[in-house]
Amino acid sequence: MSDHADFMQSPNEGEQGAGTALMNLSVIIGRIEETVEAETAAIRTDVNFDIKASNARKSRYLYELSRAATGIASTILPEEHRAGIIRLREKLAANEEAIRAHLNAVSEVAALMQDAIQRAEADGTYSADEFGRPGNHA
Repeated sequence: MSDHADFMQSPNEGEQGAGTALMNLSVIIGRIEETVEAETAAIRTDVNFDIKASNARKSRYLYELSRAATGIASTILPEEHRAGIIRLREKLAANEEAIRAHLNAVSEVAALMQDAIQRAEADGTYSADEFGRPGNHA
């Protein structure tokens, strides 16, 4: 994370440190927006999408945002940053919606598969109720 260390300035480092932190905040917000947009689109279209890797990347960037925001806590946030955060919030909401839809679809497929397996096992040919249980002697 050394390549992003310059945004983690303490508030006591003066106006130059706050200006650097604010500039880096824009970069971080932009990076998160791109990542979230790409993830949202991929969840909806790419069956081979690596959601675990994307989530790790998104988490790392959100951590960077948290650190950057802490570094500028005493600075008044310019309008462009507030607008960026509002845009990011909206994109995160759309991302959450796509993830929920994906998880619901996965749950539905798992339930269908479980039902198919249970029906195949219970077709009467070799059911567990007929064989192998203690106390079920013919």
